Amino acid sequence: MKIALLTTDNREHYREYTRPMPYFGTAPEALLQGFATLPEMEVHVVSCTRRAMTSPGKLADNIWFHSLRVPKIGWMRTGYQGCIRAVRKKLKQIQPDLVHGQGTERDCAISAVFSGFPNMVTIHGNMLDAARVARARFGSYLWCAARLENFVLKRTAGVFCNSRYTQQVVSPRAKRTWLVPNAVRMPFLVQPLSSARKPRCIVLHVGVVCENKQQLKVLDLARALHRRNPGLEVWFLGGADPQADYPRTFLDRIRQAEQEGCAHYLGTAKTDEELVAYFDQASALVHTPIFEAFGLVVAEALARNLKLFAVSVGGVTDIASGVEGAELFDANDWSGLETAIIRWTNAGHPAPVGSSTLMHERYHPENVARQHVEIYREVLNAHS
Repeated sequence: MKIALLTTDNREHYREYTRPMPYFGTAPEALLQGFATLPEMEVHVVSCTRRAMTSPGKLADNIWFHSLRVPKIGWMRTGYQGCIRAVRKKLKQIQPDLVHGQGTERDCAISAVFSGFPNMVTIHGNMLDAARVARARFGSYLWCAARLENFVLKRTAGVFCNSRYTQQVVSPRAKRTWLVPNAVRMPFLVQPLSSARKPRCIVLHVGVVCENKQQLKVLDLARALHRRNPGLEVWFLGGADPQADYPRTFLDRIRQAEQEGCAHYLGTAKTDEELVAYFDQASALVHTPIFEAFGLVVAEALARNLKLFAVSVGGVTDIASGVEGAELFDANDWSGLETAIIRWTNAGHPAPVGSSTLMHERYHPENVARQHVEIYREVLNAHS
């Protein structure tokens, strides 16, 4: 089976045009790791970029890579017309059995729909929901993305939904949906877990610094926790753009918190292995988004046997289901969250012992890739 996977090359997203190797979002990256274990699959990854870049021809024995340069005029301002045409031209050469667009955030889904081949789409972040929560202004990026998402979902053969929440949001707008979770990347599953007890009580918060992740409220929580247990510290991990108001406020306030000893900002993990190392130094993850399609960082943390304190939103409820010691809270129950964390620290901040095994069973890349292949076959049989 020959599949074309349309996804964003993060070198384009972060304007890192001199990097020699492409890299992708966490979910597509993990899916590709799964496809690499299936020799019967021929996968062609296609990504659009504003600048020509040096790129490898293959990412694995059965995975090819195609980087397509598209001028600036061919992106969002024209409804991704340049991307659509460049992708169609390349796919005529590849002749895939099926085209799979990864996400409605940018050009991938709409290029899949106009590819001229049987196509499917994965929803990673619900753009309609994101626009609603952000109260997106007319003509803004989120406003446009939400409308393109509605356009795409009505015209593709089916949609991969990474959580029951996503499926609930998408089903009224799509012909058909399948519930398939995102996979966890291999480094979180294969590196050995430490059996040594962690002397420090570190609670980790992971995510890009923004209103949705609520780092400022978590910073207030860190101060309250530190007053009640001076040995507890909250570490923040994730990118922070100092040009934007919310991250700038966070960066100003974290300096004082670091002097007080209640919190620490780590910046961005540059590799999966570095992120795994941070997880393995911590004892728990606190995850507090306002909205969340899936919550892959939750599965990654549980794969490292971290205690989980999280807001019960989106796919987090799916991931935490049946997990030993996982504690979920209502969106505004900050006092309940504080009490639960103190109760856990007073008990010696014990770690769950079986969550890594459960995450391996549910979210191993090969298992998720095989689910995709079964659905591809189903769609192709119906199309024929």
